Amino acid sequence: MPRIFHVILRTLAAAALLTAGAAAADQELQEFKNCRLVATVWADGDSFEIETTAGNHHTIRLYGADCFEWHVTDETDARRLRAQRRYFGMTGFGGSPEKSIQAAKDLGEAAAKEVAKALAQPFTVHTAFADAMGDGRHPRIYAFVTTGDDGDLAGMLVRAGLARAYGVYRETPGGKSKSDYQAALQDLELQAAKRGAGGWAKTDWDSLPGERKLERDESAELELATSTKLPAGRKINPNTAARDELMQLPGIGETTANRIIEARPFKSLDDLRRVDGIGPKTLERMKPHLTLP
Repeated sequence: MPRIFHVILRTLAAAALLTAGAAAADQELQEFKNCRLVATVWADGDSFEIETTAGNHHTIRLYGADCFEWHVTDETDARRLRAQRRYFGMTGFGGSPEKSIQAAKDLGEAAAKEVAKALAQPFTVHTAFADAMGDGRHPRIYAFVTTGDDGDLAGMLVRAGLARAYGVYRETPGGKSKSDYQAALQDLELQAAKRGAGGWAKTDWDSLPGERKLERDESAELELATSTKLPAGRKINPNTAARDELMQLPGIGETTANRIIEARPFKSLDDLRRVDGIGPKTLERMKPHLTLP
């Protein structure tokens, strides 16, 4: 009995920590100076482990930047890598899917190496501890990372063509609005594409519009056809749920899940109507699986 009791306590403590972090999504950013990068085998360009001066370890997920997947372990990772390849218009690179996939994974590895280089010296992290989920082994929190020479890490990766300007955005530590920060990263992406930096060197510009349209059409079709993947009787709170949890709702894909996170908090379920991509029919399908305690 004592052993079971301790297991229950650990489970409840972990759940409380995640809930507290998710609830902090709309709080002010906290600053942690002189952080250091913790070397791990699973890190990539936009997700990695850091240690604060207090000795606390956190897995960071960058705001605004999405690097190529290179640790593809399941169907979700494979779909995201395909979406990234389509975004860069490079699915035909090398003349075969195998070569295009390997080229994308190589870019993901290059991003991870670039992050290790940029964070070799102490750096600053700003986070509100908003839950960015990840797999069960590495719960993530959204954060801004400023390098030792005052560079924005997400911007550096986008500028190098190693990431797309995509994901969750919020007001920056310097007070730049969410929309202004998003626009700034999109401008850096445009410049990277013009220079042919990183993944943009492998872009087939003639096929890019068709590849992006195919991705949008397939995503819309999947969202339309997919019923909830939540266990029977399980409901989630849209104010605290992580992106991957939101994507289990009927009609919700990755882009709409990111928009829900950005639009928090919601005082009522009907407030979800202000999220672009959620219409009356989609909301009615979602409501049985939602709760606002």
